[in-house]
Amino acid sequence: MQKYKTGEFAKLANVTERTLRYYDKIGLLKPSSILSNGYRQYTDSDLLKLQKILSLKHLGFSIEEIFPIVLEDQNLKESFKMQIDLIDSRIKHMTAIKDSMESIISTINDKNIDWTKIISLIKMSNDDSNIIEHYKNAKNLNVRISLHDKYSQNKQGWFPWLFEQIDFSNINKLLEVGCGNGKLWKNNKIDLRNREIFLSDSSQGMVDEVRKTLGNDFNCMVFDCDQIPFKDGYFDAVIANHVLFYVYDINKALEEISRVLDPGGVFYCSTYGSNHMKEINEIVQKFDSRVILSQTKLYDVFGLENGLDILKPYFKNIKMKMYDDCLVVDKSKPIIDYIMSCHGNQNELLGPKLNKFRKYLDSILLKEGPIKITKEAGIFICDSPNKIC
Repeated sequence: MQKYKTGEFAKLANVTERTLRYYDKIGLLKPSSILSNGYRQYTDSDLLKLQKILSLKHLGFSIEEIFPIVLEDQNLKESFKMQIDLIDSRIKHMTAIKDSMESIISTINDKNIDWTKIISLIKMSNDDSNIIEHYKNAKNLNVRISLHDKYSQNKQGWFPWLFEQIDFSNINKLLEVGCGNGKLWKNNKIDLRNREIFLSDSSQGMVDEVRKTLGNDFNCMVFDCDQIPFKDGYFDAVIANHVLFYVYDINKALEEISRVLDPGGVFYCSTYGSNHMKEINEIVQKFDSRVILSQTKLYDVFGLENGLDILKPYFKNIKMKMYDDCLVVDKSKPIIDYIMSCHGNQNELLGPKLNKFRKYLDSILLKEGPIKITKEAGIFICDSPNKIC
């Protein structure tokens, strides 16, 4: 394998030596070896890693966000496919901006400018960051689902269990808010004859992914669940799977959900308890007490402990069902991937020392064996909605 001194490597990659020293200092790209005289040596594999760093940086990722992506175990093909998908999204977005500009040019009149088109163009230009945000959200969601799919001890699985709780016998029109990647419907078959199923999410990227995955059998829409664009009493059932704790105004969302439900309709909403995944947080805290995996404790917003009281003003009958499960994980990588997918400050604090954290986890697994992780999740089934004016 070819080896390069710092200056040679910098010149080959068209970056400054200062940039390489900075990446080395923060642990993002360390040289493959350091000679006895202190000279650093880089290799062709370092060149591939640098290409990935620069590509992600150009696409708009921050250094903190780049850390876990670069250090994860991806083969060359996976790495380039991921970059191509992001570039394709960027091209699609830029093409839409270009088409909008050309449309404005074709109709422009100095005395009569269509300002609505200008405003639309401004919004479109400002939405570029959504490409990155969608990638991160989709990737993080898939990471979390993958951990549960692989290591859950309840072999039925969360999504089949959740699907089983829904009584389809009286459902003709159903709405799922915050559908994410649509996994609830991927492997759970339902007779769609004489049924309308609407899947919604606030993320255009998520809805595009669901539409691509599930095809035309479902109606896919983009909107927030505190502003549902349907008339009163339209749906027989509404589903919110691990959604309500993310809503900006939960009371407004519940007002809207109860409004669009038929008087005999049912609302299915799932959430977590305060002990859910507690061992993950304990592990991280022991390694670095500054790390906070979530700035907001989701179960405090809407959880198994307080959900009943939050739902009571909006529904007459409410019952709760628990999902019995736990995780038993025997490898460090899926735990690290899960941790880095959280919404806290872990990218900033753990990113520069992921290798050290991996060794820390490996030592726990070697000493204590597989890590048992608590799962505390369940569903509220609510009927007889109260119409709040």
